[in-house]
Amino acid sequence: MKTNKPLWRISVTTSIEAEDAVSELLGGISGAAAAAYFNLETGVSTVSIFCDRKPDARKSTAEIAAGLKNILECGLKIGAGSIEIAKVKREDWAESWKRHFHPLEIGAALLVKPSWIKQRPKKGQVVVILDPGLSFGTGQHPTTSFCLNEIVRADARPTKIKSFLDIGTGSGILAISAAKLGFQPVHAFDFDPESVRVAKENTRKNRVDAKIKLTRGDVTKLPLKPARQYDLVCANLISNLLIAEKKRIVNRLKPGGTLVLAGILAVEFDEVQVAFEKLGLKLVAKRVENEWCSGSFCFS
Repeated sequence: MKTNKPLWRISVTTSIEAEDAVSELLGGISGAAAAAYFNLETGVSTVSIFCDRKPDARKSTAEIAAGLKNILECGLKIGAGSIEIAKVKREDWAESWKRHFHPLEIGAALLVKPSWIKQRPKKGQVVVILDPGLSFGTGQHPTTSFCLNEIVRADARPTKIKSFLDIGTGSGILAISAAKLGFQPVHAFDFDPESVRVAKENTRKNRVDAKIKLTRGDVTKLPLKPARQYDLVCANLISNLLIAEKKRIVNRLKPGGTLVLAGILAVEFDEVQVAFEKLGLKLVAKRVENEWCSGSFCFS
């Protein structure tokens, strides 16, 4: 049932470096998933949450300011760190996000686009439909686009059937893309129940829900000896979690397979690389974009 009741938006203007940390901060305070938009022209990221009820402005501002101070003390540049609380019409909110999201082409194999974009795929291109919502991920972030490129690159290899594991699936964009490109089986999990809910909804919209096993899971609780290994594993996680759980992650990779690590600040990538090289992997591809660095690894 549709409603004209307005939404309340709480936004923080920050840097791309601190985008994930600010998203976690706002999500933790509100219990709602945060949405982030990075403006390529200005280099500014805006992280927002949307609430059905009017927030306590003084309390919310104080909590966010304290959280931003903690992020700054951890060594991340938070940029302006300005906080805004505003009432928005639901239709204005929906239309505003449409201006920011455009089709994303990954070579000749994959087209990721919002449903309102009429762009037709090229011959042989598979289409993934993802719309921004109160919680979303549409492939615009540098770490996600790197993962998508690596999925397409792995798909081009001569192996007929390729399996895929998505650790920290978020919106489900990677798992959906892999399933549409013909990977099987495709397994994905996330620790956040809201992410799992959104990802399941996106798999249904893309008609691949029967091809993806999607669950809530905690990478720190995975058994060290897995029941299955995969040809391609994507782990889009923060660097300290990647390093702490490196054995659990690597043990899920088949000999000859590819491990994609993303979600890593560029200043932290060398430490991640060393940790995984100690387990017998070598770096075969790397991309630095803005403050982020991602890499692909294979067994040496």
